[in-house]
Amino acid sequence: MRSLNYAKTHFVTSAPDISHLPSDTGVEVAFAGRSNAGKSSALNALTQQKSLARTSKTPGRTQLINLFEVEENCRLVDLPGYGYAEVPEAVKRKWQKSLGEYLQKRESLKGLIVLMDIRHPLKDLDQQMIDWAVAVGLPILLLLTKSDKLASGAQKQQLNMVKEAILPFQGDITVANFSSLKKQGLEQLKQKLNEWFSQTES
Repeated sequence: MRSLNYAKTHFVTSAPDISHLPSDTGVEVAFAGRSNAGKSSALNALTQQKSLARTSKTPGRTQLINLFEVEENCRLVDLPGYGYAEVPEAVKRKWQKSLGEYLQKRESLKGLIVLMDIRHPLKDLDQQMIDWAVAVGLPILLLLTKSDKLASGAQKQQLNMVKEAILPFQGDITVANFSSLKKQGLEQLKQKLNEWFSQTES
């Protein structure tokens, strides 16, 4: 299995929708989550870069699909945050459409990371993302973020609850607690990414 150096990750481009993305080759892994789930912090922790993904004071500012390259043919994709943002309904619908399109039509997409605040997991839109991914046979890593906000007993409880709750989806889904502050779950994230990126060689 390959072991990539995520510290080398650099920004490539932002696109409003799938038609503006670079060619559909190599391997992509996408990060998705509600606007306040800590997606940018997770990307920054993974790449050891303070501002690779901009953490916004106003969640939901990122309305574009942001593409980062780890190395040739290996890309991380930061999908627009969903849910929380105070934007017009029409804009929200447009986001959902481009998210759905990306998940269902992008050939190079080999894995999806869904980030959820450990205190409020599996909201409707999270479940919709999981549904979409399972429907197209994408493996999923669910990261329960901000786990440092709970005591270890409560963390375990939430982890087990989520594991139980996702059984009906019947997909290839892994769940892990994650804290970008305490670097908890970071090794698990890297391992999963390495596994997915190793598919470039097959």
